[in-house]
Amino acid sequence: MPNRRHFLRSASALITLPALESMGFKAFAAPQRAAPPKRLVFLGFGWGVTNETWFPDVKKTGAAWELSEGLNPLARHQKDITVVQGCSNKFANEAHWGSTFWLTGANRYAEPGQSFHNSISADQVAAAQLGQETRYASIQLSTADAQNSGHGPGLSLAWDLRGKPVSGLENPVAAYHRLFSNETTPLSERQAMLAQKRSVLDAVLEDAKRVQNDLTKTDIDKLDEYFQSIRDIELRLGKDEQWLSVAKAKPPVAEPKPGLAGKDEIEVMYDLIIAALQTDSTRVLTYRQPVGTLLQSLGTKIAPHDMSHYSPGDRMAASQKRDATQSHLLAGLLDKLKATKEADGTSLFDHVALAYGSNIRTIHYLDNCPTLLTGGGAKLKLGHHLVLPKDTPLCNVWLTLLHGLGIEANRHGDSTGVVKELQA
Repeated sequence: MPNRRHFLRSASALITLPALESMGFKAFAAPQRAAPPKRLVFLGFGWGVTNETWFPDVKKTGAAWELSEGLNPLARHQKDITVVQGCSNKFANEAHWGSTFWLTGANRYAEPGQSFHNSISADQVAAAQLGQETRYASIQLSTADAQNSGHGPGLSLAWDLRGKPVSGLENPVAAYHRLFSNETTPLSERQAMLAQKRSVLDAVLEDAKRVQNDLTKTDIDKLDEYFQSIRDIELRLGKDEQWLSVAKAKPPVAEPKPGLAGKDEIEVMYDLIIAALQTDSTRVLTYRQPVGTLLQSLGTKIAPHDMSHYSPGDRMAASQKRDATQSHLLAGLLDKLKATKEADGTSLFDHVALAYGSNIRTIHYLDNCPTLLTGGGAKLKLGHHLVLPKDTPLCNVWLTLLHGLGIEANRHGDSTGVVKELQA
């Protein structure tokens, strides 16, 4: 409480002084609103794009660039998007894997004797820091049509610290309930279930420690990986305990109808991304989008793989229609990010870093991965077209994103440094 020096006295009155900081009233002054948190969103699609009509003209770079035909639906957002050309993952060698290594830049043959290896994805690097204060460190959205959509191995766009796939929510209904449906099981029962899981985990860990002696190097490596998986489970249990008695946020959107696919699925998933960020349920999201069902919803009967091997004619027309529709949906998402207000009057867009693209350029080509960046959250130079030297590591872009979000990673994947031309 303020002391008597904070009042003026006269013979007949006691007059309260205004709240002056120099008199120790800082704590009693109007509270300063905390700055809105940083968020990160990755939107990935398979099968690449139409090479001839998606990429902007390489001769028109910087701020004086022109939108391509495939990106034209984004015209109203041109000053807020940057397209980057010249990037690729140098180890990528599977022409039908549009997202497996997109966010990791890993060498699938890095592990001797193994035919598949992956590493942590950029979103999970961010989630380790940005996800500490939210119910969900990250949310992975996927689609039941993933394998028909040119994505390759994985359960979502996300891969954990051990390079293992992170599961994704494959439809809008599942995503909605994960985000906003409260548990119906009584709190005491949920506490008991968590305690039981911890007890089982402790027992398993104790058994594993007993077999550490006299193991070969290969077995020791396997056991280290096992212990890491135990630590991952412990972290998840700790997160569950932290939020056990906290009700989920009230949903700002209606529950989606079941059975959505293609264009409708993407549109509703975008609405759920907005809702998740708006309610601060998470600050890191990835979405592995459908392509096969998108084509179906557009009325084309051409199979997605056939479409990706286009030549002038129906296949190329289908590919171009796919590009335009994806750009139209992305424009709608940006509209909503800009329209959603934060507590301080800024927009959600101002505090989100969003990357959109694929590990496949077109057909079977894995160089010059289509890459579009937007959002004000990572201090990037927006409204530009950058053409970087051929085969610049795509992970340089991801490292630049991470640094812009305040995540001081030394490197990521096969990165060789940040992209200075991207930094605002």
